Amino acid sequence: MSSGVESGEEKRTTQGQQFSAEELATTQEQWLSGAAQSPPVQRSHPVLPKEGARNILISSALPYVNNVPHLGNIIGCVLSADVFSRFCRLRGYNSLYVCGTDEYGTATETKALEEGLTPKQICDKYNAIHKEIYQWFNIDFDTFGRTSTEDQTKICQDIFWKLQKKGLMLEESVKQLFCDSCSRFLADRYVEGMCPYCGADGCRGDQCDKCGKLINAIELITPKCQICKSSPTEKTSNHLFLDLPTLQPSLEAHLKSVFEKGIWTNNAKGIVQAWLRDGLKPRCISRDLTWGVPVPLEGYTSKVFYVWFDAPIGYISITAGYTPEHWEKWWKHPKQVEYFNFLGKDNVTFHAAVFPSMLLGADDNFTVVTSISATEYLNYEDDKFSKSRGVGVFGNDAQTTGIEADIYRFYLLFVRPENQDTVFSWTDLVLKNNTELLNNLGNFVNRALSFLDKNFGGVVPEMKLNQEDLYFLSSVHTEITEYLDHMEHVRLREALRSVLSVSRLGNQMMQSAMPWVLVKGSAEEKVRGGTIIGLATNLCLQLSIMLKPFMPHYSKVIQEQLNASDECYVLHEYVICRLQSGHKIGTPAPLFRKIEDAEAEELRKRFAGRGKKPAQEGAAAAVVEDLEKLKLEHDQQGEIVRELKANKAAKEEIDRAVAALLDIKKLLKLAGGDTDAVGKKDKKDTGGKKKAI
Repeated sequence: MSSGVESGEEKRTTQGQQFSAEELATTQEQWLSGAAQSPPVQRSHPVLPKEGARNILISSALPYVNNVPHLGNIIGCVLSADVFSRFCRLRGYNSLYVCGTDEYGTATETKALEEGLTPKQICDKYNAIHKEIYQWFNIDFDTFGRTSTEDQTKICQDIFWKLQKKGLMLEESVKQLFCDSCSRFLADRYVEGMCPYCGADGCRGDQCDKCGKLINAIELITPKCQICKSSPTEKTSNHLFLDLPTLQPSLEAHLKSVFEKGIWTNNAKGIVQAWLRDGLKPRCISRDLTWGVPVPLEGYTSKVFYVWFDAPIGYISITAGYTPEHWEKWWKHPKQVEYFNFLGKDNVTFHAAVFPSMLLGADDNFTVVTSISATEYLNYEDDKFSKSRGVGVFGNDAQTTGIEADIYRFYLLFVRPENQDTVFSWTDLVLKNNTELLNNLGNFVNRALSFLDKNFGGVVPEMKLNQEDLYFLSSVHTEITEYLDHMEHVRLREALRSVLSVSRLGNQMMQSAMPWVLVKGSAEEKVRGGTIIGLATNLCLQLSIMLKPFMPHYSKVIQEQLNASDECYVLHEYVICRLQSGHKIGTPAPLFRKIEDAEAEELRKRFAGRGKKPAQEGAAAAVVEDLEKLKLEHDQQGEIVRELKANKAAKEEIDRAVAALLDIKKLLKLAGGDTDAVGKKDKKDTGGKKKAI
């Protein structure tokens, strides 16, 4: 392979960027020899920390076993952590992704009563449901366990005894709600009432979902028993409290350090800082229940630990189940391990204050969280997800919609609620699928590989790079650099947009260079056309690598069409020529299908809830970020249509290109304020008879 790079001036500009001769030389060097500097990633089993490696422990908030997760639950925890975990593997970091079902506590007992099963039967049933759902969504845990295990009991009680010996357990006789009809003390989840702080109705007995305040059930206004709906009375019961005020200085010192070194979302920082400003209060860690980790202290053996004392310890016990002899290498080596936790903002207090305080107080060299990525809420259309009202798509529902898991992954990550609440909208999903995936990413990959297959027999031709090619590769390097920075800082939305920007650069290169013209020209022009398509083919591989954390199935499909080996899948800062001259690709085929408006409308009606009209959506629902970008895409797609017609391409290929053009026109209408554009049929844009210049 020859580079054929000509000398040029010190700096040149492309896509509004300037690159020095040194930068271009580095781009060329990496293109030619970067593969040797990025060897294939080798993962051992079990995954254990290594000296000198970047060791990253990843957990997502344990999903409650008593329900089926909806799309908001999935993006808030397991999916976001999965994307980051896959990224870490591609970068060669030594990472372990741990999750499992949270199985103890009132919520499980309540569900067991509802379904006429034992708590253990409920846990077995829903643990299997969760596993199946996450498998369908292509969530790739290193280990997925559960908290109702002997490891959980042993480790939980061990941490308790360490806290007890440090004098960090307080005993207090407290007033509790007691239901005479049920003859039992009512734990927090068995009670609902009005929040004493904000007045919200339907507030649980442990925390208000509206204002976020932690409360005790006894504080609720007009409380009701959730089993029999009667009004409970007050009685006293002895309980254990974690002495959080004594632990506050240690927690503040830890947080100061990790705020500087780690990656914390603004909401996570803000919530825990507000909690600290108010001063930590002793927190009750025992409950009058039977389903849970037994409190081993004399006088309390009829009680169990509160779920928010035992649940986060599940991260540790699940790791112990994964590697019984070596779990402490992850959990008792804080100087060697970075610990990232993914969760929704409603779980910040427990993960950023209570759990770290427990581990710091135990004083046993535990690995304490160093980074927290907390999402805001994902709403559904103009409502909230609700299983009881049939509002929104839940994990088991998604499998029946005819839309693939990777499409859900893409859209959920595209609208990930990183800085504010966002909305799942069927109209917007259709627009993003049909423009960003079908017309942008899918169009480039299929266009490049089909051209290679048709004109070069699917064999990568000889490539002779010139200065313009190095400018192009340097522009892609800029996007990759931004992608890496976004991923390292867990800005997953922006990283996904960087992937799409790379595919746009590919489309622009193809449109500007016009290889379909070059291959019909002189011998020199044919070589130039081969260089362009060789670049495009390697860019398809780069896209497949960058896409893998977000859409692993489609990344694999591109890999198969490229006939690329697994050894290629290392995430490097530069585009590397891994598919060299003579490489034979597989069989090209369109990646994505168009989702029709009528299909989305049916799904909107199906998940709108009982007795509720479907949301009426206008331009606000279709989030169009940049009108000028859409105009540029419209012009480029028009050129594609004209090119295909001029070269008498197959009717099916022309029809796909015209359909893509019409979709972009629809988006332009929406961006321009035409709220009737959704569902309208546009007149066909013939692309005219202009010649490409």
